[in-house]
Amino acid sequence: MPSPPPRSGRGDELAAARLRRVLGPAAVVRETALSGGLYNSARLLELSDGRRLVLKTAPAASTPALTHERGLLGTEALFHRLAATTGVRVPTVLHHEPAGPCAPAEWLLLSYVDGTTWHAGRDRIAPADRAALRRRLGACLARIAAVTGPAYGYPQPAAGLSAPDWPAAFTAMLHAVLADAHRFDVALPAPTGFLAGLPVRFGHRIAEVRRAALVHFDAWEGNVVLARDGEGPWRLSGLIDGERAFFGDPLAELVGVDPLGAAEDDTDLLAGYRSVAPALTLDTGARVRLALYRVYLALVMRVESVPRAYGGEFAAWLDTWSADRVMEQLAVLDALEA
Repeated sequence: MPSPPPRSGRGDELAAARLRRVLGPAAVVRETALSGGLYNSARLLELSDGRRLVLKTAPAASTPALTHERGLLGTEALFHRLAATTGVRVPTVLHHEPAGPCAPAEWLLLSYVDGTTWHAGRDRIAPADRAALRRRLGACLARIAAVTGPAYGYPQPAAGLSAPDWPAAFTAMLHAVLADAHRFDVALPAPTGFLAGLPVRFGHRIAEVRRAALVHFDAWEGNVVLARDGEGPWRLSGLIDGERAFFGDPLAELVGVDPLGAAEDDTDLLAGYRSVAPALTLDTGARVRLALYRVYLALVMRVESVPRAYGGEFAAWLDTWSADRVMEQLAVLDALEA
């Protein structure tokens, strides 16, 4: 997969003032833009008292965005607070503030997780370390999924994408991204009406989900932080960037953890997951839902490319990949329900 284009570098000129207001006498002695984010900006702040924090700032409220992206930093704050209760290492939430008179854009202040992302360090990870890390990651995701939400879907009220049951919530989520495609004039690989009808066609499978589990939905290697002492074995240092999180089917985590592949084929990941949640099954209903969630994620990635103004090689790759992925998963659905 080609790398996405670099961020335009929206500096956060209010960082020092915000820190003074939230943290008192601590001063910023160094500020560094962090790469990897495709929606919110993130800056590493090194403070006079020795701490290192991350300041994340959302685009201005007037910036074009997908429906589910309203209040994303509030979702991230909620995810990290809930995940922390399970013992999984995540950033500590120090302050969250929605956009308002004192903040032209939503912002979030977090502790910094030391280490390197799995994606950045993958060429230095030995096969034995990789297997152990995948098992550890699977166990962490299972612990997170043990958290039950008050409703299904995206938690931020501004998005309007939550419901008392999973079929209604997933239908709203899928219909929202299809409406976003229309709003941003994004061509779809299959007719809108056909895609919109998938939750009805497979409603009996979606209805098999009876608990609103917490799902990160973006736990790919770029959001998993690793660390090690010297040349010792790698360890899982933390899971970051919980902004895409929702409450729903815990199986959806397998889609986000490997958006280009099929994490259910990762024996180490599943072994780790089942060490915490042995009831995980991959029957026909589960595989139908996995295909539906892959259609959904591919559509999100396809549509978001327009308001985020992707360009160049990455945009061309994403256009081709997302269309192929949707059609591939529609064929999977046909085969499973034949």
